[in-house]
Amino acid sequence: MLLLSVFCSNAINIYAGVNGLEAGQSVVIGVSILLHNLLELSSSSSGAFHSNHFFSASLMLPFLGCTLGLLQWNWYPSSVFVGDCFCYFAGMTFAVSGILGHCSKTLLLFFVPQVVNFLYSLPQILGLFGLSCPRHRLPRYDPATDCLVAVPTHHTLINLVLLGTGPLHERTLCRLLMALQLLCSLAAFGVRYWMAGFFFEQQQGSKVAQ
Repeated sequence: MLLLSVFCSNAINIYAGVNGLEAGQSVVIGVSILLHNLLELSSSSSGAFHSNHFFSASLMLPFLGCTLGLLQWNWYPSSVFVGDCFCYFAGMTFAVSGILGHCSKTLLLFFVPQVVNFLYSLPQILGLFGLSCPRHRLPRYDPATDCLVAVPTHHTLINLVLLGTGPLHERTLCRLLMALQLLCSLAAFGVRYWMAGFFFEQQQGSKVAQ
């Protein structure tokens, strides 16, 4: 529980720096958690299992309301910047929802882009292999083209995507990253509700595969 709380609180904070990305990824993850809760609630009518997912859904509804309002002002061109406070708040809300909703493994499935970003960033954060870690690891802005350009020495998923696509406008980059987040959530539902059936007994899958 401690590791999950620390990871969720920091995962969004280090996968950031593009207008709309912090709030946008939080909306996608929040909707995914809420949908998972609703699917689980539809399969049970009472008991602790029902109460756990009801509590988790109760956290996600007001969180999504606040975050959707924030996203309207944080989207490119942003007039409100979220800072560390929102990133920590969002991550801890997800951690609490996953832990007290007893769906921590499913929660991590919704965090696949953040996990990839963390693993890709870790050697630079720890200073391994002679890598230095600058204070900011954002892409470089090119005023001539009004695009963001990858900085190969900055080991983040944002720069990795730009290395593959080439320079992109900030709004286009955010849309692409949001599409990646959405695809990962769809894949997570496939793993949770389809692949889990191959590893867990059918009658236990709803609880054990969480």
